[in-house]
Amino acid sequence: MSDFSYGQHVFSEVFAQAGENAISDIQLRTNRLAYVHTKKGLQIIESLGYLPTDVIMNVIEMLYSRQEEDEFKNETLRLQEQQPVFDRLCEYKVVDFSCNGHPLPNGELSGRMRVQAHLSSSGLGVTCRILNDDIADLDVLGLSRDTTRALREFVKKRQGLALVTGQTGSGKSTTLAGLIDWLRRSYPRHIVTVEDPIEYRYPHDMAHPEIAGQRVPAPGFVTQQEVGKHVKSYYQGLKDVLRKAPHVILLGEIRDRDTMEIAMEAAQTGHVVISTLHTNGAVKTLDRILEFFPRSQHRSILGRMAEILMFILSQGLITGKNGRVLNYEFLQNTESAVRSGIAAYDGGAKSLEDVIRQSGNVEWDANLANLHRKGLISFEAFQMNRMHVDDEDSNLFLPVGAEF
Repeated sequence: MSDFSYGQHVFSEVFAQAGENAISDIQLRTNRLAYVHTKKGLQIIESLGYLPTDVIMNVIEMLYSRQEEDEFKNETLRLQEQQPVFDRLCEYKVVDFSCNGHPLPNGELSGRMRVQAHLSSSGLGVTCRILNDDIADLDVLGLSRDTTRALREFVKKRQGLALVTGQTGSGKSTTLAGLIDWLRRSYPRHIVTVEDPIEYRYPHDMAHPEIAGQRVPAPGFVTQQEVGKHVKSYYQGLKDVLRKAPHVILLGEIRDRDTMEIAMEAAQTGHVVISTLHTNGAVKTLDRILEFFPRSQHRSILGRMAEILMFILSQGLITGKNGRVLNYEFLQNTESAVRSGIAAYDGGAKSLEDVIRQSGNVEWDANLANLHRKGLISFEAFQMNRMHVDDEDSNLFLPVGAEF
């Protein structure tokens, strides 16, 4: 059995030093200090010193040995995992895998991990995303009550397309998990997910609503599939999912034109489709969708989007005075003005931005200003994270403590 003592020491020290700050990512590089992403921002684990190549390799081998068992992995993936990780690194220059958690100082296990081992100018490196099976309730994420209520109403519908957008680390997966978990516990729905990787796992049961300590079967259930393990690609997974009689389809990410096209078709033919894009704001999300298609099809695509789009929730996590704070923009397609604004969109953002400012929607900069007025973020954080830096709307600059 291999000796992973160096790797175990590194991870034990990381969690001992920063575990209470809710680690989301661990960054290790050859001849560099260890960095971790926490709810308070980026933190250095100085006690580990500069990590040599052999220690980084030991960490990678330790994590690689902890890969999750799955008897239904495809044969190609199974053969790859039998190859030593060093050989895979030499051949592919990067190795992606998921593994079980690490023992914590309190005796429990950390969340599962999504791992990327890679090469860079400094040598070997490894990035670990800590996954979490503890699903947070929508009510505690930082969304307003009205927004939370609207999201729940949308996913109860018979069909439509919903998009949750934002950069990596913006909390999209957490929001989606809270929404899906609420739906399966509340309504008889078959929900099928296609993810890369599976981040949150949904049980088949739930806490008894009236008897403490007892569990009962949930009204709905979730079928989860992982790209690379159970399906070849998002596109293939989405094509196949339609034969599983789903009510709701959660697609981890829309990456190309073919996947976007099938997602739109599914949303038009009796399914609720929920997916993500790496975009900031509703306007840029529409721009990104149009980029998938030739210009000659833009008017047709916008017409379809005006018909099937339920909402765009674009979010980000802002470093606040007491940890990270959720900011977001929310465009809900419930009014004729919104549908008209989407159908007529031509790349000129002004008319659609005016629609977002209407009652019922939440505009990014206005919500950001509200966070500042409540004292949750500094003025510097407000300025750094504004979406429209040239907007001179005086309402954005009310003093801290003023009512919105």
